[in-house]
Amino acid sequence: MLNLPKPWRLPLLGLLLAWTLLAALYWDTGAAMVFIWNRSETFAHAWVVPPISAWLVWRLRTDLAVLSPRPALRWLWLMPPLGLLWLLGELAAANAPTQFALVGMFVLMVPALLGTEVARRVAFPLGFLFFAVPFGDFLTPWLMDRTADFTVIALRATGIPVFREALQFVIPTGSWSVVQACSGIRYLMASVMVGTLFAYLNYRSHTKRWVFVGVAIVTPLVANWLRAYMIVMLGHLSGNELAVGVDHLIYGWVFFGIIMLAMFMIGARWTDADPEPQPAPAGADAARVASPARWSGACALVLLLLALPPVLRAQSARAGSHAEPVLAAPALPGWTWQAGPLTSWSPQFENPAAALHGRFVPDAGGSTVGVYIGYYRDQRQGRQLVTSVNRLVNDDTNDGWTQTAAGQAAVDSQAWRTGELRGQALRQVVGGGAEAPRLRVWQVYWINGRPFISDWQAKLHGAWQSLLGQGDDAAVVLVYADKSTAGPDDAVLRDFLRAHWVTLDTALRGVRDRDAARQH
Repeated sequence: MLNLPKPWRLPLLGLLLAWTLLAALYWDTGAAMVFIWNRSETFAHAWVVPPISAWLVWRLRTDLAVLSPRPALRWLWLMPPLGLLWLLGELAAANAPTQFALVGMFVLMVPALLGTEVARRVAFPLGFLFFAVPFGDFLTPWLMDRTADFTVIALRATGIPVFREALQFVIPTGSWSVVQACSGIRYLMASVMVGTLFAYLNYRSHTKRWVFVGVAIVTPLVANWLRAYMIVMLGHLSGNELAVGVDHLIYGWVFFGIIMLAMFMIGARWTDADPEPQPAPAGADAARVASPARWSGACALVLLLLALPPVLRAQSARAGSHAEPVLAAPALPGWTWQAGPLTSWSPQFENPAAALHGRFVPDAGGSTVGVYIGYYRDQRQGRQLVTSVNRLVNDDTNDGWTQTAAGQAAVDSQAWRTGELRGQALRQVVGGGAEAPRLRVWQVYWINGRPFISDWQAKLHGAWQSLLGQGDDAAVVLVYADKSTAGPDDAVLRDFLRAHWVTLDTALRGVRDRDAARQH
């Protein structure tokens, strides 16, 4: 049993009660966070974050024992913004906002119930808990592009000819591609967490700490670029006997480990001495113990603020339509609808409530236009529209399709995302085989009647509509055509949307409004 000082017993009991209620009310959010730790190697390091944070607090037990904890209710002003952040994240089916809000509320309980001085002395252990939030996947596409850029530049500087298209490239001895595992996101996440911990434990100067954290960010990026180049070179020089398959991942972690060890050995040269224990703060008020009535009032207010966001979420969930949507192709003058995709390509949008995929064939002859609509309703984790796993193609699968270009276009002031897809391995294209099939694809999010191309704007608008009780109906609309027939500047798609987007939009509104009326 821990021999707690008497002034700490009631405060710690209140804190434990608040944390228990937090875990009960926000269980799904915490479970989703742990699920990602378990599923994704990128965030596997998060398993050690809570134990490390607890150990860091334990190291400071002497500094804490001299304090007399008292509630500091002014910190509770931050609870409503955190609750709103969690609510918006829930309504938008977005992991990061809900999980940051959950950790924020967990941390906020400390100054609110134990006092500002207690929180100040354990500020770093509390802040370290935010590394448990699986955040940063949005960097993966950028990191993949930079890895491909560096590898191609380094290969050409070495004298090896390279043909590149998007994230795939061919050299005389074989073909290579930069996939998610090659982005370096795993190295970056682990390096930033461990580097921040190293800086806190070894330096007293804030300047030294920030410099080392900066080094911990830059080092894994450069190390991953060198790793990718070295792997390709090993494969090239060994006739593709080395650094292929799983081997290149093993070599990558070994190389990363050596780089990290060197970084810490160099950083240890400037280690500062451990600080002296902190005394109790001066002043009679610092030693005054709060009354049980004050503790009871503080705990009751905390519990009320914790319960409010889930109550609002439950009320919002009861609003809107819960019927299964039914999609049907609208009648377009001069066009005939045919079910079935235009090619073997199918977009990678997971678990829509309803989907429509087919093609419009012009009655008078001309270019066929493919249309895909993925409709989402009652969105939740694993069944949401805007997420990093929903995209035109999945480069990690072997379906043969790859995105080679991306951009934007506008039709009558409405913006669209544009992309180009190639339906054949690059080595076959370069090898002189048949010309690879290519598609031009235009994409827009339809969020409860409004079009968006920005992920975060689509998420925010969807959350706001749900908060207002308007439901969370949303869809992704894709129109596409064979590149060889799409015409200059995608004229076929541009003319099709200019003539028929209003009809498509009206059909989507009809699905939303019909089911909403049926619900009421």
